[in-house]
Amino acid sequence: MSSATSRKYPPELRERAVRMVAECRHEHGSEWATIESVAAKLGIGTAQTLHAWVRREQVDSGGRGGVTSDMAAEMRKLRAENRELKRANETLRSASVFFAAELDRQ
Repeated sequence: MSSATSRKYPPELRERAVRMVAECRHEHGSEWATIESVAAKLGIGTAQTLHAWVRREQVDSGGRGGVTSDMAAEMRKLRAENRELKRANETLRSASVFFAAELDRQ
């Protein structure tokens, strides 16, 4: 699969894969070996994909430092809201200048 195309995996598969990594960790010599094994069993394109899911779950559950998925979504929402408010302020500023000029003409 090329980098231009990405494969979307259903949330159920992601959850199952992450759960399997946690459950099968003792069967392999390392976490990476477990991830490779589970990825192959479930037909996940690359072990790196599953590794990212495992890391995301660890962050979201508090087992690893980082920004949780909920926090990242909230930040995206707030940034979008901030952009919209800046646009609205600029529009109001422009309108204010326009109407001030109109008042000066009268």
